[in-house]
Amino acid sequence: MRSVRPSDRHMGFSATHSIGRLAVYTFQRFWRACSAVMLTLILCYWLYGGVLIFILLLIALGGAFYNYQDMLLYYPEQPESARVFVQTPNTVGLPYQNVYLNTEDGVRINGYFIIQAADRIRNAPTFLYFHGNAGNIGHRLHNAQALYSLCGANVLLLEYRGYGKSEGTPSEAGMRLDAQAALEYLLNRCDIDINQIIIFGRSLGGAVAIDLVSNPIYMSKVFAMIVENTFTSIPLMATQIVSGMERLPMICFRNQFLNVNKIHRVRVPALFLSGLADQLIPPNMMTELFQMCGARLKLLERFETGTHNGTWQCAGYYEAINRFLGHVRHNPSNTSLSDDIV
Repeated sequence: MRSVRPSDRHMGFSATHSIGRLAVYTFQRFWRACSAVMLTLILCYWLYGGVLIFILLLIALGGAFYNYQDMLLYYPEQPESARVFVQTPNTVGLPYQNVYLNTEDGVRINGYFIIQAADRIRNAPTFLYFHGNAGNIGHRLHNAQALYSLCGANVLLLEYRGYGKSEGTPSEAGMRLDAQAALEYLLNRCDIDINQIIIFGRSLGGAVAIDLVSNPIYMSKVFAMIVENTFTSIPLMATQIVSGMERLPMICFRNQFLNVNKIHRVRVPALFLSGLADQLIPPNMMTELFQMCGARLKLLERFETGTHNGTWQCAGYYEAINRFLGHVRHNPSNTSLSDDIV
């Protein structure tokens, strides 16, 4: 594991601080420009009326709404220090490698590869971990620690573009490339069993996982998929939050994450972990994804007290994962489980 000098940390902080200020300045300039245009159009309409001014005003309002959606979905700066400070695995006693990957479109993204001891790394399963829409990979270390110790797994915690120490700006298309780069990285390692790669995703990360595993290029390279408290699609989630959103055409949604249209293409063994006390994403969405999943070997585990971000702390959570992986190992032909819903 590479040691980091204090001077390197200071330089990294300074660079991050400068980039952050530049990003905020650019956004503020853009927002002021949009606001000025809308105010001008409102004034023109009030003074002169006219169909053309009204149409231009609607277009301006629609454009502002379209671009504002990213701020409603992605929270890389929650908490405020999330882009500056990312806790490292050694602080919770985990051996790791700090890795940087280059995506297909040239964005440099960060990750922590938590590895088992030398005598176990080659036989251990490897989790490719996609987190939710807020915070950074440092906030998932205790979950990764349990996967490491209770499931005997290697864990690659991936930081999406625009999060933590990764470059770029979050987007649906960008996250797809981030996930592909991470899987390619694991497939090119010679010290792990590439036949035991498990794609894991929670909340928004579940959508990233489903997109990756449903891709024909990668589905044959994945051992299994595990998703937790994820949704059917962003448009359907919007209708749960705001009445009338179902009337909007699909083109109005900047981010769509259409899991409901992709899940039938998932053929690898799949585990769905559903917290029934989830007050953000309706648990029935997980049930629907499970029922529509194209895998022959699939399992839905429900946790009565599982909240959106706290299901991983429920009793029996890691036992469910180990039980599922045991089913996969003992059913190489991916035959169906006798009891699909638990």
